[in-house]
Amino acid sequence: MKAVEVKNGIFWVGAVDWEVRDFHGYETPRGTSYNNYLIMDDDITLVDTVKCDFSELMIRNIKSLVDPGKIKNIVINHIENDHMTGIGDIMALTPNAAVYITEKGKKGIERFFDISKWNLKVVKTGDTLCTGKKTLLFLETPMLHWPDSMMTYVKEDKVLISQDAFGQHIASAARFDDEYVTCQSMAELDDAVVDYYANILMPFGQLIKNKIADVQKLGLQIEIIAPDHGIIWRQNPGKVLQMYLDLASGKADCSVAIIYDTMWHSTEKMTVPLLEGVRSEGVGCKIIKLRATPMSIAVKELWKARGCLIGTPTLNNIMFPSVANFLTHVRGLRPKNRVAGAFGSYGWGGGAVKEAYEMFKKMGLDVVEPGVEVNYKPSEADEKKIFEFGAEFARKVKEHHAKFN
Repeated sequence: MKAVEVKNGIFWVGAVDWEVRDFHGYETPRGTSYNNYLIMDDDITLVDTVKCDFSELMIRNIKSLVDPGKIKNIVINHIENDHMTGIGDIMALTPNAAVYITEKGKKGIERFFDISKWNLKVVKTGDTLCTGKKTLLFLETPMLHWPDSMMTYVKEDKVLISQDAFGQHIASAARFDDEYVTCQSMAELDDAVVDYYANILMPFGQLIKNKIADVQKLGLQIEIIAPDHGIIWRQNPGKVLQMYLDLASGKADCSVAIIYDTMWHSTEKMTVPLLEGVRSEGVGCKIIKLRATPMSIAVKELWKARGCLIGTPTLNNIMFPSVANFLTHVRGLRPKNRVAGAFGSYGWGGGAVKEAYEMFKKMGLDVVEPGVEVNYKPSEADEKKIFEFGAEFARKVKEHHAKFN
């Protein structure tokens, strides 16, 4: 991909990673991009870099516009490896550039690089950098999603360079939302936003609401949101801002995600009467088998639904490993405003369903107890019991949903 002008001398100079399918354990079936931006002004300024594997592409894009040695300022919005490790290659070309970074960013980056000869400038919210005709305003966003994180706002052009916030893991020849929806669809772009939020930003909902409120208090007009991954929002940046407010508030569909795994199909057979019970109350339902589905997609489906039913066979008196792994991961994401229940099967001794409920309570989820558990294989009588549990769970989901939507 060649350099692309975002607006008035602000250029995308990043790289598209068409091949990546595992992003630190997070499945990325659409690939991703590492976005960074070159501001062509009196003092040429680079905002963020890329993953070091893609430094050559970034430098080629920069060279198509200017000699990298003429870069006067480098802004590091975020020190995670996929945005920062390319800085070593940039500093080799422009060793005297001033590097703008938060205090926590400075403490982090010195763990990766020898910064003793760098011209570091520590900045905080409200600090500005004049590059000539443009003014950059820095906004600290700690824990969105690392302690060092910040955003950079270009005042004259009303462009918010937002680092990981508002991004998506999408590899595409399109750089902008209006281009992407022409060749793909808005539904796919929306889905990528939810997927990214659910798997990366879910724990930080309240912080996100607070930070968006801070931006609104500053009265910043935003015409373009340029994240560090995926598509740039230029047609309707207000759309993704509202999506984030909704996501951060725990907005969900009035539906149920049945997420399970199975050993000898007994737990799997329970999903059918369970789904029928949920549907009998007019509530939508989707079934996800864990070993047949990337974990990131299962997390996304859990987040989209108001209710989640977890199915697990018992293995050695505890949950099946894939289910335990999933719930451990979800616990770290700290979902809010969700209803949970569990079901499963066992041979000579149960325990998995009980353990699932213990996990739900550690997460602070509302639960519908005691769940349903069958011995070996569901009988006709068991199927009626499973159906009734599904219907009861759906009623609780509707009650809970009315409180939040």
